[in-house]
Amino acid sequence: MTGRRRTRTTSPTPPRPRKAKLLYASALIACASVAVGCGAIPGATGGSGDGPVKVMTWAPEKTDATNKPGMPALAKAYARWVNSHGGINGRQLEVLTCNDHNDSVDAAHCAERAAEEKVVAVVGSYSQHSRAFLSPLESAGIPYIGGFGVTDDEFTSPVSYPVNGGQGVLLAGLGEQLGKNCGPVSLIRPDTIAGDELPVLLDAGLKALGHPRAADQRAAEDATEYSRPTQLALDHATSEPGRQGCVVPSLGDRTNTFMDSFRRDSANYRKVVTGTVIGSIDQSQIDATGGKAGPYEGSYVTGWYPTADDKCWYPMRAVIKEQAFGDNRIDPADSGVQTTWIAYTVLKKVIESLGAGEVSPLTVRHQLDSGIKVGTGGLTPTLSWRFDAQTPAASFPRLVNADVTFQVIRDGRLTSQRSGFVNMAKTLAAAD
Repeated sequence: MTGRRRTRTTSPTPPRPRKAKLLYASALIACASVAVGCGAIPGATGGSGDGPVKVMTWAPEKTDATNKPGMPALAKAYARWVNSHGGINGRQLEVLTCNDHNDSVDAAHCAERAAEEKVVAVVGSYSQHSRAFLSPLESAGIPYIGGFGVTDDEFTSPVSYPVNGGQGVLLAGLGEQLGKNCGPVSLIRPDTIAGDELPVLLDAGLKALGHPRAADQRAAEDATEYSRPTQLALDHATSEPGRQGCVVPSLGDRTNTFMDSFRRDSANYRKVVTGTVIGSIDQSQIDATGGKAGPYEGSYVTGWYPTADDKCWYPMRAVIKEQAFGDNRIDPADSGVQTTWIAYTVLKKVIESLGAGEVSPLTVRHQLDSGIKVGTGGLTPTLSWRFDAQTPAASFPRLVNADVTFQVIRDGRLTSQRSGFVNMAKTLAAAD
C-alpha cells in the first residue's frame, strides 16, 4: 500500500467524520438484480439512446512509486468491446483517462477535468490522494465507482461506491491468516499518513486469533534499497526460538525492492515466512523474482477476489483477448485491472437499469443509492450500496464488501489456501 509522504502539501479539505454512518436524501427503491454466471460475458443490449455515455478512469503511470497503467488501458478496451456489441441500451460508451502522477495537485486536476467534461461517473480508478479528488467530485455530484480502496476517504464519501474492502480489509484479513500460522510478526509499511493506519488493521486481525501485535516498522515508500528495515524485521521475526516468524512487507510497488534486500539478508537468519496482500504482490512479480525458487515461495497472501486462474475471470480474459491482445499494460492477474473490470460491470448494470431514461451523475447515483444489486459472476458477493447493506464498521460507512480470500504461493503460483470468501466485517468493527 502507498500513501502521501508527510512532507508533501495536501488539500485543505477538512477530514470527514469517520464514526457516523452517512444518510441519503434519495428515495429507497428496491431494484431486481440480474446475476452474471461464472464464465458468461454479459451481452450489451440494444435500444435508443441520447448520445454516448462519457466516463473517466484515472491512475498513476510512469512514476517512481505505485503505477497502475492497466486500469485505464482495460477501461478503454472495455469501451471498445461494449461499443462493438451495440453499446449499452444503444448508447456508446466513451472513456476518458487521466494520469494523477501520484500527486495531489494532478489528482485534483483529474477530478476537475471530469467535472468540466461532464462525465457521468469516474470508474475503476486508483489514486492515493482522495482528499484532493473527492472534493471536486462531491461538488459536481459525480459518483466514484470502484476505486482501488487505497484510502479511508473512499469508504466515507457519499459519492464513493467501492467494490472491494480496500487496504483495510486486506490487512485485517492478513492478520487473521498470519495469526493461525506465524510466530512473531514484523510489519514494514510506508512512512506516510495512509501507512499509519496499517498497523491498527493488521493488529485487529492478529488479535482476533489471540496473537500479539506486530512490530511496526516505517520505511520510505520510494527507497532504492531496504537493508536496514529487513535486518530489523528479521531480528524481530526470529526472536522466539522454536516459532517460525513472519515478515509483512506492505510497500506497494516497492515491495519487490524490499524483497531484493530481504533475499540477501535472510541468508544470515533462520527461516521466516513472508506475508503480504494483493496490490503489494501479483503473479507477474512472483514470476520476475524466480517463481518457485524466489523469495515469495510459501508466502501467505490475502486478496479481494478469487485467484487469477479462477473460471470467473474468463469473461474478462475474453474481452482482453478480443480488444487488447498484445497490450502488455493489461495483466489479467493485476488487482487494479480486476477492480476496473468489476467497476465497469457495475456501471453497465446501472445504465441498463435506466433503460431509455437520462444517464447523468444524478440518475446513476440515484440507482446506486436506491439499492440496485449487481452480480459480478462470483468475483465478489452481490454488491449493493443501499444504506442497510453497509457493514457495521463505523470507520468505513461506505464499505459493502468485507470479503477476502486467503491464498498462498505454492510452486511459484498464487493458489487458494482455503476455498471461498472470508468476511472481515466483525474484525474491522473491532478495529474501531
